[in-house]
This record gives sequence, C-alpha cells and structure tokens, in this order.
Amino acid sequence: MKKLLAGSLVSVVFGVASVAAIAATPPKSDQATSERENVLILMFDDMRFDTFSYRDGPVSTPNIDTLAEESVRFDNAMTTTGLCSPSRAAMFTGRWGHRTGLDDNVGLYHSRLSELDLSEGGLIARAKDAGYFVGYVGKWHLGPQGVRLRGADYTAEIKEAKWPRNMRPFTPYDIAKDVAGYKEGKVAPDGEKKEYYQTLPGTYEDTHTYDKVKAGQEMLRIAAKEKRPFFGVISFDQPHPPYRVPEPYASMFDPGSLELPANHLSKRVNKPMSQDDAWWPWHDVSHMTATDWLKMRAYYYGAMAMIDRAVGEILEAARETGLYDNMTIVFVGDQGSMLGEHSLYDKGPYAYDELMRMPLLIRDPQVNSKSVTRQVSMLDIAPTLAEVMHLQEDGVQDGRSLRALMEKGDAADKGRKDTALYAYEWYNGGWFGIRALRTPEMKFVWNPGDSRDELYDLVKDPVEMENLADNKAYRKELKAMAKLMRAELERTEDPLLAKFDSQMESLLK
Repeated sequence: MKKLLAGSLVSVVFGVASVAAIAATPPKSDQATSERENVLILMFDDMRFDTFSYRDGPVSTPNIDTLAEESVRFDNAMTTTGLCSPSRAAMFTGRWGHRTGLDDNVGLYHSRLSELDLSEGGLIARAKDAGYFVGYVGKWHLGPQGVRLRGADYTAEIKEAKWPRNMRPFTPYDIAKDVAGYKEGKVAPDGEKKEYYQTLPGTYEDTHTYDKVKAGQEMLRIAAKEKRPFFGVISFDQPHPPYRVPEPYASMFDPGSLELPANHLSKRVNKPMSQDDAWWPWHDVSHMTATDWLKMRAYYYGAMAMIDRAVGEILEAARETGLYDNMTIVFVGDQGSMLGEHSLYDKGPYAYDELMRMPLLIRDPQVNSKSVTRQVSMLDIAPTLAEVMHLQEDGVQDGRSLRALMEKGDAADKGRKDTALYAYEWYNGGWFGIRALRTPEMKFVWNPGDSRDELYDLVKDPVEMENLADNKAYRKELKAMAKLMRAELERTEDPLLAKFDSQMESLLK
C-alpha cells in the first residue's frame, strides 16, 4: 500500500530572498549512517544526452567527466515523457502516469492538473519514513508545497514552496507578446531574442544556478552533522530553454563554427501533423533566422559549461563534508530538448531521440565503474534507489532495478528485453496518447490521435529523418515492433491497450 508520511512536517525552508531555519525533525528509526549509504540526486532540466566531453560532445565538462569515470554510465537511458512534470513524477514514484494520475505538466497554461496527488509520497516520503534526513533544493514542478508536504527536513530554492494549492495556472502572455514582436522584426538592440537566447547581466555568482549551488552546499553541511543517513535532491532549472547565461558562457562558443547534425532544420516529411503546431508561444519559430538557430545552440552549450562548474562545486562540498565517500550519486536529466533538429525547438508531442534520451550516471562507492549500453528507463531509478536505501515497498513498480546491470554490466539480467517505452499522453491539456518503443536498431511510434505512425531504422538513419511506417520493405520490422510494444503495454497495464489492439489489428496477426 502506498504510504505518505503524514506526521511532523517541520522543515528548513529557504526562499530565494530569505532564510528561515528550524530544527530538523527527529529520526523515526535508530538506523545509523554507517548502515546505509547516503544518496544524492543531481537533476537537470531539459538536458540532452550528447553534449558532454565524456561522450565526445562539443562542451568541455571536466567535472561531469570525472563523475562519469567513477560511475556506471547508462549510455542509452530513456525518459518516460518529454515533458517536465510527468517525467519527474515517474522518477520519484517508479510508476507510469496512468497509475499516479500525473501524465501532463502541472500548473501551466491549459494544464488539467495542479499537482501529483499526495498519496504518491514517492522517494521523498519513503526515505523520510525509513529514517533518512531528507533535503530538497531547486525545481520540483509537481505541485505547490509538494516537497514540504512529503516531509522533507530541508527545502530551498523551490518556487512552489509558498504557492497556494488553488493557484491559477501560469499563462504565457508576455512570451506570446515577445514572439509576436519577433515576427514583426522587433528585437533587442543587441539582436538577442530573449525567449530563445540571452546574455544575462552580472556573473555566474548572480545566477539562480549559483543560488542552488549555495543552498545545496548548505544542505550537505547540515546533513553531515546528522546521525541519520542522508537522501537529498539538487534540481536545477538549467539548461531549460530559453538559454540565458552570463559571460563568459554567453560568448564561449562561436556560433559560426558549430558542427550541426544532419537533421538540423530538416523539413518534416511524412510526419504526424501535431509536429507542425505551436503548443507553446515560442514553438512558432517562423521568425528564426539561420543565425538565430546557431546562437541559440551556442547559448545552450554555454549553459552546459556553466552547469559543469556548478556540479564541480557541489561535489567538492560533498568531499569537504565527508559525505562523498559513502554517497551514491545519481546524475540525471528529466528529458532532452530540441535545438533545431527537424526544425523544432524546446519539446512537444513527439519521440525523437534528442528529446527521448537523457543522461544517467549512477555512482555507487560499492560498484566498479563501467559503461552499460542496454536501454534503461527513468522508471528504473526509484526501484534501484529503494534497494540501495532499503525502503519499504509502496505499491506496484513499473520500473525495474538496475542493480544487476550496475554490478555485472550488459551481460547481466538476460531476461530483460533491450527495449524502452516512452509515452506522451498530454501536452498542457492537449491529448495525444503517443507511445514509442525503442530497440537498439529500430523505433516505432504509435500516434493514436493521428492516422500516421512512425518507424525509424536507427542503424541506417540515426537522426530519424525517414519515416518507414508505410515502406513495404519494412513490414516485417513494423510487425515485430508492434508486438514488442503490445507486450510492454500489457506488462504495464496501459489503459490504451484495447485501442492499440484495435488500431494495430493487422500488424498483430
């Protein structure tokens, strides 16, 4: 039975401009720190999988590279949904949105939802109930006061911390006004389009990223004095678009010298109609010039360089406090982002690798570092950490523990199919019901709200330009992928299974 910690919601709450300290709640068990590992999740917003120098990407990321050298690298990790709230809910609970009720963004224009139901305590409430000192810094995006209401001892830099639970959704009037101005040729004197890229005044120390670093360091210092084991999350808003960074990061990369993928600004041919629509004001990119696209990508790279600095400062604080040696660290992005691939910006109802894939590193001091190429899911993080932290079960888990892969690499867990399922049920109130299944060789995307599905040969066409769903030469592959998807929909008790059976009847024979 799912369990939410209801008692003692005393916390240390830090706002952006003010600090209020209160004594932490006492532990609910006598388990000593030495009996359990400390756990820290470093989470990032819309972070692509392919930018780091350890992956031969364009950005030098020495601090993240060092962490990667000490970690199990999951080089084919997939998010559940290319949208912030559903992917985060899946990570903290280990369950698909049809089980938790969280399958759309919360608190935004046209969203149906305002929060993850409090019955879904997730890792935060489970860790608290197991006697951990629980801290949370940064972006939550699962509802007002949600971290505090789940019992966290320390919270900081959370925008939703003081929002009333009946707050009306954020509506992007100013963003729409800015984009309309760009279409009329109205831009800032320096030529920047701040809804896509902008040079911030000041320095790194003036950014919200640095605010989270300082709060995270303080959380680690407090945790080091506790007798309880520590479970903490530091969740960054970066590098979510628009890409806004101060110098030197704004001019760190020369837009004119960037290497671009083959699908950069490619025309979408034989693709679902929803990919042509603007689901958020800045998705209308008709005003973007080739130079704008290059600058926007350069600013994303600058944001990644700034993040690497932040990661280095947090890890150094963990070493200084003495927590590091006995600390499992999860480095993860909630999903990727489009930088002009397929002429798309940000994210939307589609399943391209640039959005579907995410970075995932897990450093466990008891496990040798290695690279795992088997496909894994955002859903797998909760059951994995539940094993590390010896947490009580709280209901069905759609994800599966990664411990065997961590300990033995790709050779382990032979019964686990090398597939990853992805879903895009809603986008801010618009229903799509998209399901995508990926294997190392193929990707099948079912679009139940459209008459056009997608099939990509990832070996011959890794940038997913040619939709092969209607190609008779790939009929065998299409049928095989449909059957694999059906098996996964059945395993996870997906409510769209009956609709899938109806629409895919000819492929499932």
